[in-house]
This record gives sequence, structure tokens and C-alpha cells, in this order.
Amino acid sequence: MSLQVKTIDKLFANAMKGQWDEVLKIYNESPEVQKAKITKSEDTTLHTAVSVGQTEIALELVEKSQKDTLELANAKGNTALHIAAALGDLRVCESMISKNRCLITFRNLKGETPLFLAALHGKREAFLYLYSLGKEDYLVRRYDGDTVLHAAISGEYFRLAMSIMHCHPNLADAVNEDGLSPLHILATKPNAFQSGSRLGLFDRIIYHCLVVDDLKEETPDVDKYINIASKKQGKDILEFPENYKTCMNFFLMLSNLFQVLFSKLGIVGGNKKDHGKPDEENPQQKRSLEHGVNEIEGQKSEDRFFPPNYDTLVLFFNVMMKALLIILGIGIWRINKIQRKKRLHAWAKRVMDKLVKHTTSYKFYDNSGWDPTQTRGGEELAVSNVPPDFLSDRGKNIPETSSSIKCEIKAGQGQDEAAGKRHTPILIAAKMGVTEMVGKILEEFPVAIQDSDSENKNVVLLAVENRQPQVYKLLLQSKIMKESVFRHLDKDGNSALHLAAQCKEQRPWLIPGVALQMQWEIKWYKFVKKSMPPQFFPRYNLKHETPKEIFINTHTALTKEGGKWLVKTSESCSVVAALVATVAFATSSTIPGGADQNTGIPLLLHEPVFSAFAISSLVALCFSVTALVFFLLILTSRCQEKDFAMDLPRKLLLGLTSLFASITSIVISFCDGHVFILSDNLKHVAYPLYAALCLPIAYFALAQLSLYFDLENALSFLW
Repeated sequence: MSLQVKTIDKLFANAMKGQWDEVLKIYNESPEVQKAKITKSEDTTLHTAVSVGQTEIALELVEKSQKDTLELANAKGNTALHIAAALGDLRVCESMISKNRCLITFRNLKGETPLFLAALHGKREAFLYLYSLGKEDYLVRRYDGDTVLHAAISGEYFRLAMSIMHCHPNLADAVNEDGLSPLHILATKPNAFQSGSRLGLFDRIIYHCLVVDDLKEETPDVDKYINIASKKQGKDILEFPENYKTCMNFFLMLSNLFQVLFSKLGIVGGNKKDHGKPDEENPQQKRSLEHGVNEIEGQKSEDRFFPPNYDTLVLFFNVMMKALLIILGIGIWRINKIQRKKRLHAWAKRVMDKLVKHTTSYKFYDNSGWDPTQTRGGEELAVSNVPPDFLSDRGKNIPETSSSIKCEIKAGQGQDEAAGKRHTPILIAAKMGVTEMVGKILEEFPVAIQDSDSENKNVVLLAVENRQPQVYKLLLQSKIMKESVFRHLDKDGNSALHLAAQCKEQRPWLIPGVALQMQWEIKWYKFVKKSMPPQFFPRYNLKHETPKEIFINTHTALTKEGGKWLVKTSESCSVVAALVATVAFATSSTIPGGADQNTGIPLLLHEPVFSAFAISSLVALCFSVTALVFFLLILTSRCQEKDFAMDLPRKLLLGLTSLFASITSIVISFCDGHVFILSDNLKHVAYPLYAALCLPIAYFALAQLSLYFDLENALSFLW
């Protein structure tokens, strides 16, 4: 084994053990190992140091490395700058670029530049820093046509997405090789919007009481981000325990409230004439104003629903509600979780508004002489646009394929060639249930209501087929071509009612239990049917099938599964109800303390506990028999499709309610009867035992509580 191989092995061993002082020592003693690839993935020592977050070590390695050493790529084609950008390590990025500026143009095997990887991993500061050094179009795309905006939205990094659109507005309507724009990608993210979240009642109250910051557009400032990165690595930063953050957030919230209150009174803020002018002593503020930083976009005074002074009242109410929740013991972690979710929803909506505003897919260009595919589908992002100084530095490090990169993106490649026959953003949003996007697109472009996919399904048919009631209700409220849109048929002649009657393999309703799934299917079918006048929907499709026939044929398996679940549940509960009825009957016929031999009147008749015993025994008997009857009715039911709408769920709900009441009553009856046989000095010992006896019952009730509420909600809920 040669000396160099031994040195590389030693270098690898020290790097894996984290002995970076030894690595630096080897680097100084053997400069030839700087280009050595030490791992299976062909990483150099610099790659490894950056990957594990050893910023200080990486900076020293960069300082000792030659210019061409920094251009070495691993098996994935990533240079160390790619990795630093993906991790958001600004100091390493700055150090490498200052030594070899052409590194920002290098692509990996997927055609991703360091700028693209920063966006892909949501590293906003790294992205803005790299973008300030290279703003050319060829840096923002990879080989499949995805732009940095596609990547940011795909990862739900909406703050970064807003910054990208501020720096590079033309990317808002750019498409990849599949014809997908950033708005298409956003439409596939229903969880990023409030309409896609499923919050309980209490969480919804907290949700509406919280205040989140609005998105701000920011122009990149090189010095700002480098200074921030340096301070983060410094040792002079005070570290506080994690729980201090809660206190700081609360006091900051109160501080903001007082500032708003005092500003309304004219106590804070100085002369109103100076409002909006840059502070000459604050260069950052001046720079932001010069670059047109928009803190709140689209909030014009004439568009406000309430007067401006209502903001103070709303803010005060939200702060007081949040303080009350903290006092009541609601975990701050839960509030923070809901606040993060609300911030995600608010930021996603801001990004959506900006994307819809910049879309050009509904415009007609033949009369203007301008080809829209130049920005939407045919950008030629060739490396020939790279500055000469970059090309001279890169030499042979440019991959063979990247020397003539041309992202000839054909909108809808691999799909229907006919215009409008691929999924547009509004169709995807309707399918995924993103009500906010459907409403916004229709508000800006009413003509979008005519969009249809390759199966000739429009926004109404897709909303019905994918069980999106909120989208369907929104379309019902819309007055745009309502009759023709709702009467639309797909390529098989299916109307909205035909699609509502179909049952697919996936279960779209977010509710457990096949019986309840079947009930929601029936309710959805009836809702769509009653949403339009009688005889509005065509009766037959091209296969000469009626909606009712489709419903019966496609729901056969679900009906059988739902019937089996109901029978199994009823059998289990009926056994318990029968046992309770037996015990309740025996208890009700027993008189504690006996009765008078002459009159037959109970000796303890005037005792309050005796009255409670008699009433609870009777209640237990009545409710247990009632529960038994309801469960027997379910067991003897024919379990047809129509029975799942109201009949069977109502019987199950009443049976469970009666069963819970009977179990509770029989326990009360037992405790009341047991009191008579205890002496006075033992009664205080029995009370904790009575409480312990209630624990199994409480556990059983809590275990069935979700089913109980689901049944109650299903019976009472109407779209």
C-alpha cells in the first residue's frame, strides 16, 4: 500500500471520528490529498466537513485549498458549494465564492445549481445571498424545467417563494417540461390552506384568536446575510433556556399592542407628516424603501371591509384571548403549533394571490404578435448566456450535456395536444379541495370556469367526483355561467349526479367506519341531487345508466362491509345491555333494609338514599331494555343502501346513548344500596372505592366518545 493511500485512509478515519484537528494536520502536511475522494459517494474532505456542519473547519479547508480543488464534484455532481447552499451555510458559501466565483454556475447531475439547491431546501438567506451574485436566468432552472420557484413552493417555503417572485417576477408563470407552473404545484398542497385543515372546535377558537405576521418582500442584501451568519457563529451571543422564548413572545405581543394603542392616540410615532420617510441614520430602512420593499401588498384603504381603527380593537381582543388561554392552562406548545399552521395558511394565500395575478394562461396573444411560449413554455436557457469570465474559469468542469442546455419546455408534453385539455390550476384546486384558489382564480379570470381536462371534466365534475363539498358550495354561489357549467357532461356522458353516485376505491371522507362512510356517500348524493331543480341533470349517460343504478352497483361492497360492522357492534353492545337489564331487574325487585311485615312498606322509605336507589334501579332497567331493543332492530335490519342514510345510524346512536345511561344508573344503584350495609365509621372509606368503580365506566365512555360524536355529527350535519 502506497504512502498516499495510507494517508487517505487516515484522513477518512479521522473525518469519520470527528477528529478534525488531525484532518487539518494532514491537510497541512500532505497538500496532495486535497483532491482525494475519501467516501463511497466520492466526497472530498471539504464535502464531508460541510456536510456535517463543521463550518470553522470547512473555512480553514477552503483557505488552504487551490481554486480548482473547490470545483471537485461528488458522485451526484455536487460541489462543496452545492452542499453548503443546501444547508444554508452562508459563511462557507461566501468563502468559496470569494475564492472561485464561477462555482455558482456549476450544475450537478440533475442540472441543479447551488442557487437551486438553496431554494429546494428552503434556505432563504443562502438563496438571497447567491442570487445577489448571479441573477442570470440559466441559474434558476434544472434539466427538467423546474425553476427555483417550483422548488420553493413544492417544499412549502412560502416566505422564500415570495422573495423569489420579488427578485424574479417572470418565474411566477414559468412552466417545466410537463407544462406545470408554480400555481399548478401550489394547487396540489391542500394542507397549506385553511380549507384543507381539519381543526377541532377548540383548536378553531384558538386559530381565530391568533395573530400572524404578514409576508414581506425583501431585496437581497449581501452584507446583511453575511453579518447574520457571522454573528450566529460567534461566541458572544447569550443563550437562554427554551422556555424563555414563551415569555419573550408574550411580552413582545403586549408591547406591540401598546404601540398600536399609543400610535392611535398620537403619543408615539412623531409627526405624521414624516410617516413613510426613510430614516437617514438607518441605512437598512433607506435601502429597503429604495428597493420598494412592500410590507403589505394589496391592502389598499378603499378595499378594507372595516375602518382602519377597528384593527386596534381586533388586536386587543386577540391578545386578551391568547392570554386567557395561557392562564387556563392550555399548553403553549399547542398554541405555537396552531400559530405555525395559521402562518402557513396566510403565507400560502399571499403567494397564491401573487401567482394568480401574474398568470397569463387565459390571455389571447394572436393579435399582439407575441408568442406566450417564450415565457411560459419555451425558454431557451442556454449556457451561452454565461458571462465569458465564468466560462474561462470553468474549463472542463462543465458537464458535456450542460454546454448546450436548452430547456425546450413544451406545455403539456405527454398529454393531450389540444389546448385546454390538461389539468389547469383551477381543476387541480377543485380536485384537491383548495377553495381559496378556486375562488381567487374565478375572481380574476371568470373564463376559467370553462376549463376541462382530457376526460372533459370541468371544475364542477371534479369537485363532485372527489367529494369536495366546500368547492361545490362555492360554485353554487357563483353566478358565472351557472346552468351550463353544472349541466356539463364528461366524455362518457356522466353528469355531476352520475359522478356523485360513483364509489371509488379510495375513501375520501375523513371519518372512520365503513357504515359512516356509506352514510356520507348517501348524503353527498342527495345533496348534489337537491342542489339543482328537479330533472336538471340528464337521466342517462352514454352507457344508458341512471345515477341511482350507478349508486347501487358501485356501493355493493361498501354496503356489505357497513352491514357487517353494524351487526358486530350491535351484537357486542346487546350482550352488555342484556346483562345490565338482568341486574337492574333483580336490583329493582330488592328492598334494602326489608319491609314492614304488616303493611309491606319499606322500612327505609324516608331515607334520601333509598329514593335515589329506587329511581336509579328503574332508570337502569328502562334504558337497558331500550338499548337492547335498538340493537335488536339493527340486527334484524335488511341493511339496504337507503337504511344507512338515517335509520341505522339513528338506531345505533340511540342504542349507545341508552346503554351509557343504563350502565351509569346501575352503578349509582349499587352504590346507593351498598351504603345501607356500611356502618357510619366505614362510609368515608367506601367513597374512594365508589369513585374507583366509576373509572372503568368512564374509560369505556371515553373510548366510544369519538364514535358517538361522529354519529351525532353525521345525523345533524347538512352541507
